[in-house]
Amino acid sequence: MRHALITAGSKGLGRKVTEALLEKGCSVTVNYRQDEAAVSRLKTEWQSWLDRVQFVKGDVTKKEDLQHLAKTALNRFGRIDLLINNAGPYIFERKKLADYSEAEWYNMLEGNLSSVFHLFKAVIPIMRRQRFGRIITYGFQGADHAPGWLHRSAFGAAKVGLASLTKTIAIEEAGSGITANMICPGNIVGEMKESSISEARASLDQETPIGRSGTGEDIARIIAFLCDEDSDYITGTVIEATGGLNVINRQTKDK
Repeated sequence: MRHALITAGSKGLGRKVTEALLEKGCSVTVNYRQDEAAVSRLKTEWQSWLDRVQFVKGDVTKKEDLQHLAKTALNRFGRIDLLINNAGPYIFERKKLADYSEAEWYNMLEGNLSSVFHLFKAVIPIMRRQRFGRIITYGFQGADHAPGWLHRSAFGAAKVGLASLTKTIAIEEAGSGITANMICPGNIVGEMKESSISEARASLDQETPIGRSGTGEDIARIIAFLCDEDSDYITGTVIEATGGLNVINRQTKDK
């Protein structure tokens, strides 16, 4: 049985990814930061999966918490096959780089970039021994091309760096049966993070070329595919899942 470790896997996109992996037959270690109520609800809703899932509290900006997370996953399930770096701390206030505090800057870098490094260091010896591993990171629309992002400088810088890091991991670990890929979700917000594709198709989204919002299920389906044993030919890729928005010049409007 494959074992997955996922950060921030109890809510939002992470919850849908966790469910997809459990449905695929994996066991899963779910990291969460502080929402005990959400974890309590999942323990009720996921009764049939509780023998294959464990919840571990921890802050992804803290190296010690990440090391504890990986150790706990290995101790319970004896292996780590899939590392899903779903957590991505974000500052919602819109402000220029000069207005960021040092604490905010480092929180964005630690949570979105360094966290992947620390978890990678913890799991890569395990994956090498197994001769199998799947590492998934998250970016944002256009991250592969290093665009500027007004009022999101720290988050954008961390994710663009992570795109390069993901590709480097793919190259360095290819000979060990380990792949690394980045997913760049489109504008998936609010309740759509935990919604299904069928729910999204029930309402029109005129901002997206395909006519509907993206959902957590869209992202989960891609990740489940990339984590399959037969998906080893796909590595070092940055996959845009935006409903077509990524092929539109954002500065161009119909006259």
